[in-house]
Amino acid sequence: MRHFHDMSDPSELQGEGIGLVQTATVRLYDQQPLVLESGVTLGPIDVAYETYGTLSPNRDNVILACHALSGGAHAAGWLAGATKPGWWDVFIGPGKALDTNRYFVVSSNVIGSCYGTTGPSSIDPSTGKPFGPRFPVVTVGDMVQVQARLLDSLGIDSLLAVIGGSMGGMQALQWPVQYPHRVRSVIAIATTSHHSAQQIAFNEVARQAIMADPAWNGGDYYEMEGPRLGLAVARMIGHITYLSDLGMAQKFGRRLRNREKFGYDFSLDFEVESYLRHQGESFVGRFDANSLLYMTKALDYFDLTNGGTRSLEEAFRGCPSRFLLITFSSDWLYPAYQLKEVAHAVRRNHGDATYCEIRSDYGHDAFLLEYREQTPIVVSFLERVHRSGRREHA
Repeated sequence: MRHFHDMSDPSELQGEGIGLVQTATVRLYDQQPLVLESGVTLGPIDVAYETYGTLSPNRDNVILACHALSGGAHAAGWLAGATKPGWWDVFIGPGKALDTNRYFVVSSNVIGSCYGTTGPSSIDPSTGKPFGPRFPVVTVGDMVQVQARLLDSLGIDSLLAVIGGSMGGMQALQWPVQYPHRVRSVIAIATTSHHSAQQIAFNEVARQAIMADPAWNGGDYYEMEGPRLGLAVARMIGHITYLSDLGMAQKFGRRLRNREKFGYDFSLDFEVESYLRHQGESFVGRFDANSLLYMTKALDYFDLTNGGTRSLEEAFRGCPSRFLLITFSSDWLYPAYQLKEVAHAVRRNHGDATYCEIRSDYGHDAFLLEYREQTPIVVSFLERVHRSGRREHA
């Protein structure tokens, strides 16, 4: 394996929070390829990651932070020249929920994405061109397997906790099933143990929006403009599911955008239309359409019951991890009952599962926005897990 950095190592961290950070990349599976769940092999694989805080001498203070669909390795702090901090900066840093004065936090970009880890936009070493549609379909289990190899490369055998929301929460739930003795606790937020028919349906509409764009060109568009319109529509669909009816009413209502009456045409009339168009257009500039196809397919394949061949209780059997499961009252993309089922399954195995539903009008986006409500819950849970570990090793 080979580690390298995409910028010079800063000697000083300035400002509030973590300050200046750097993204590192490690090359894995360069000697022996990764065998994916599909049976296809892939290697070598570059993995982008960041770390925050200090690794304890006993290496027992490590937390793996897993990102959602459009996230990446840059979870906290500031990259040189950036205009905004990492996607979970409100949650990671000194004195925050994931307190970097106490914990060593690792965040990596998942396989199949487009933020530094090998994905469909990466160069296929056998052709010298982007993989495009020739990139193999990956699963959440594949993502977790690559994360485990990354931790191996960092000399980390076990995790104090793995935490994530949405797709990140799926990774968090997959960890104790796939590596039951490597993770002491799981914090899964606004997520599920498997996609429902409705959740799959939303993803399929998003995929069809991309693939119906003539500029998608069967996935081989990297020398052209690409399916900008289709990707924008796919993101608009996604954003509708991230909000809630009440939240949208409060934020937009039926207010018109820069006009006092209807245009009686198909131009922009409402504030909510303007918002969705802005979200779609801004997403096109920072995300790869093929990666969206691959990520949403991985979400749809995710199922801890293996297609119903085992129960959730059986999936968590023999798992010693402690669980903190957080949901939000207005999240209709990942409704609360789905993580309640996980809590019941863990408890039926006589496991330790703490379930908490937070009242919020923000919908699914609450897992990113309601950090003040989540922080004391997460801090208390991590302290309990950390304290129990110290007793065990006393």
